[in-house]
Amino acid sequence: MDLKFFKKSVPTLAIMALFSVLMIYAIYTLLTPEKRLPVYNPSDVNPRLVDESIIHIRRNHKIADFSLINQNGDTITQKNYEGKIYVADFFFTRCMTICPVMTNNIGKLQEVFKNDDDVMFLSHSVTPVMDSVSVLREYADKKGVIDAKWNITTGDKKHIYNLSRKSYFAVLDEGDGGLQDFVHTENFVLVDKKRQIRGFYDGTDNEDIERLIADIKILQNEFKD
Repeated sequence: MDLKFFKKSVPTLAIMALFSVLMIYAIYTLLTPEKRLPVYNPSDVNPRLVDESIIHIRRNHKIADFSLINQNGDTITQKNYEGKIYVADFFFTRCMTICPVMTNNIGKLQEVFKNDDDVMFLSHSVTPVMDSVSVLREYADKKGVIDAKWNITTGDKKHIYNLSRKSYFAVLDEGDGGLQDFVHTENFVLVDKKRQIRGFYDGTDNEDIERLIADIKILQNEFKD
């Protein structure tokens, strides 16, 4: 091959090679859709988890408005979580079985997303009469809660139990939120910036916690401006 011809051909070959790489990448991107999490409506969930009054709903389910009291005695509503991705759970401070594991795992999640303003956490006491503000404050201090990221809440029992059954689909049993009613669940529920449910996770399982971390990052990509 003529040396001059070879020298002239090198830039052309380089451009062609670069163009080929870009084309392959573009085709791969088009053929590989970005992973998205499902949106859960009542009809998508185990019927035992869903209140009979809403089991027929197939679209547009959102977490209902709420009003709770946190570890500082502040009123916490859906407005505190507006534009946020958050993880919700149900616990009680005197629990000696699954709750300590769950709370420690939310602590791990808090550490992962400590500097990320997009992500928050919301814990609901299922024994709100016993879990007063002072009890929650002591519990929060013991568990290393960052107040700006994680609200540990008490409030009206019927309101909390309605949220667990009609909004978050967090528990299998039925009840009316009365004196003898009691819920106890290991479920973590992932909620997006539109107040839609995007995932359910076992809050006592390390593999599910890793899956939850990955899913939060997927949601963040979905809601990028």
